[in-house]
Amino acid sequence: MEWKDILDEERIKPYYIELKEFVDREYEEYQVFPPKQKIYRALSLTPFSSTKVIILGQDPYHNPGQAMGLSFSVPKGIDLPPSLLNIFKEIENEYHENMVHSGDLTYLAVQGVLLLNTILSVRLNQPLSHQNKGYEILTDTLIKKLNEDDSPKVFILWGSKAIQKKEFITNPNHLILTSPHPSPLSASRGFFGNMHFIKCNQFLESHNLKPIRWINHD
Repeated sequence: MEWKDILDEERIKPYYIELKEFVDREYEEYQVFPPKQKIYRALSLTPFSSTKVIILGQDPYHNPGQAMGLSFSVPKGIDLPPSLLNIFKEIENEYHENMVHSGDLTYLAVQGVLLLNTILSVRLNQPLSHQNKGYEILTDTLIKKLNEDDSPKVFILWGSKAIQKKEFITNPNHLILTSPHPSPLSASRGFFGNMHFIKCNQFLESHNLKPIRWINHD
């Protein structure tokens, strides 16, 4: 199975037809992020069959130049958003190693880390402006399909919105890691010190899967 097979099934459903009409209209009438051709970039960079780790975000960054179709990621050269800065701090604390602070997380996506937002587009300066339009049905379906696949996976869920998706992850082959969100509002309440990156790799290695290189030196 690949993402195309799943998307082809969804595209003929009424909710998806309505979602596409809404999204097309939004991109015509407003400034919307990410660039339209990057809405499904997470899927294109991380094929279904290669997905070992899933990190769920909520919706894309809503400021110009930030959103690039990968949860938490910003293009190289863009200032790091606070949550991403805290993610990097936790990685450095776990591995006792400094990393290059480029916010482009493509290096993770190509290793099998699916960086999936549950809502895939947003209007300029209007967070959650594209919620309840059908994206959640689509991304819930993607999560369910990943759960059904027996190849061991790690689902990393930060914050209450992501943790709600636990109900779809029922396959005992998979590992679920939860903690507060890396946002400055909550990171000190349990995100820092959660050891998720090390725990993730320990799980992958225990199933003879290649660990993720979390430290970026590029």
